[in-house]
Amino acid sequence: MSNGADLPDDVQALQALVLAQRASLAEQGGEIERLQRDMAERDIEIERLKAQIDKLKRMHFGRKSEQLDRQIARLETELEELAAVRGVADVRHARASQANTPGSSTSPKEALPPHLWREEHVLELEPSCPLCGNSMQLLGEDISEQLARVAAAFKVIRTIRPKAVCTGCAQFSQPPMPGLPIERSIAHPSLLADILVSKYADHTPLYRQSEIAARDGVTLDRASMGRWVGQCEELCRPLTEALRRYTIAGTKLHADDTPIPVLSPGNKKTRTGRLWVYVRDDRRSGSREPASVWFDYSSDRKGVHPQTRLAGFEGILQADGYDGFKELYATGKVRHAACWDHARRRYFEIHASTPTDSTLELLEMIGELYSIEADIRGKPAAERLRVRQEKSKPLLIAFETKIKTRLATLSRKSELTGAINYSLNRWAELMLFCDDGQAEISNILAENALRCVSLGRNNAQRQITRSLHSAERHEHRCDVSCSALRAGANCA
Repeated sequence: MSNGADLPDDVQALQALVLAQRASLAEQGGEIERLQRDMAERDIEIERLKAQIDKLKRMHFGRKSEQLDRQIARLETELEELAAVRGVADVRHARASQANTPGSSTSPKEALPPHLWREEHVLELEPSCPLCGNSMQLLGEDISEQLARVAAAFKVIRTIRPKAVCTGCAQFSQPPMPGLPIERSIAHPSLLADILVSKYADHTPLYRQSEIAARDGVTLDRASMGRWVGQCEELCRPLTEALRRYTIAGTKLHADDTPIPVLSPGNKKTRTGRLWVYVRDDRRSGSREPASVWFDYSSDRKGVHPQTRLAGFEGILQADGYDGFKELYATGKVRHAACWDHARRRYFEIHASTPTDSTLELLEMIGELYSIEADIRGKPAAERLRVRQEKSKPLLIAFETKIKTRLATLSRKSELTGAINYSLNRWAELMLFCDDGQAEISNILAENALRCVSLGRNNAQRQITRSLHSAERHEHRCDVSCSALRAGANCA
């Protein structure tokens, strides 16, 4: 702070200095106001993007899932960029205002999860007053919390088992070795759990896990990890079998499948396998039974696979029009509930390319069906059935009349004819949810369960490509070595 020695003695000079300081403060005030306006505008835009993303994530119809995923990804990227710009504005505002309000925050703090472990850092007070030297009396305390992230760390667990012998009878004694999932292995249960979660929940291939471990100076051989995965798979087989039994023991089941690339051993080529998903989830009809998802793999898409897996199932099967399920429906023990998402998608695609009043009206009628479903979601099955009989069924009868009337005026080659015939050919299955309160209007639960597979499939495809390139490089090196040997070169 200036002691006044460097201030001018002239009154006019002092007045000029004061005016300059006022002008500087006014300029800073204007800058702060501008920053505050910019921050407020960005806050509004951030909230708008959040609301739009939440709305899209709640949508279960209207666009192809790929289109919806791309739109959500684009908006989330835009939100991240806007939030980053907002952070820059926060720092600039703090600098411009010279942090005049210590401890204030530019945004409300979110409550941190109560289950997290708290590590307390208590800052010690000086016992005596820095001004007069008297003792200080505690008035209370302020507590602030920040969310920390402690990176996963490798460590070696040494199990030491002392050995002893009786001095009288020479009896030997030693504590037994604690049980391990994989005997005589260096893999601790925590490491096995991390590998499995990373591979199947986070879709991190083993080669990437190996590279991540290498950054910590730890060698995790891919072949060893692959063997551990297989051993854990076999050890968990009773659990997966119990999960399968529980999933198909319900009276309503959602089913779907998706292709996945599989590397054929030996021939450096990929083939297409199928991953089937079976979902038991009746929470939308008021059930408190735990939901479950069971995945099954097959090398092809033959109907024998779901027919075998669901041989003992009785009830409603929510699925698409896959012919492999027809053998199950033929027994009379399984009723097919078709998916309105698939039916609506055909009308939407036509309306997106050549919009007409007719397609718009059909889409609005289907949209009203989904609005009714949103209102009764989570209600008991009996209540859902009552509302559907009262509201949805008359709407569907009107919808059927309208598309039959419209079909009579269309060419057989019309795209709308194909969409209408798709609905009429499955009309009984599309109407089933109006006659059973447990059934759903769509098969979105199975489709949602398969969404996680897309990331794993992309990672697997990259891993397969990486493996093929590695094999090609190895083959090229072998060819070069053989050529050199034939030429009489020393290839040692």
